[in-house]
Amino acid sequence: MRLLTGGYLALSWLTMGAAFLLRHHHSMVTSNVWVRGGIVAIASVVSFALARRAAQGSRGAYRRLRILSTVMVVAVVVIVSLPGFLPAWMRIEQAVCGLLLLRVVIIAAGGRMRTLFAAK
Repeated sequence: MRLLTGGYLALSWLTMGAAFLLRHHHSMVTSNVWVRGGIVAIASVVSFALARRAAQGSRGAYRRLRILSTVMVVAVVVIVSLPGFLPAWMRIEQAVCGLLLLRVVIIAAGGRMRTLFAAK
């Protein structure tokens, strides 16, 4: 999960860098790109930190990572499916982020992880 959330972190911040570089192309970088990109970039930092803490055995971090990644996957599905909300390049980036987080959700919900973090 650390690798997946690390990829999510890197992709999110590279997207913010791309938005900055393309900021004068108003059809490619809209206000929605800045808002959604900023939310995703911050969520990626939190997700990565939670994955690191979960890897160290924190049950609370594991639980929060499961919740956050699930919420973000649902948000990605909704936002990517809204026509015209984001430029095509950002929709693709969001879909890739969603796929990374979907894998986190699947791993976190798996029997092995649930057993590792079961209440004692």
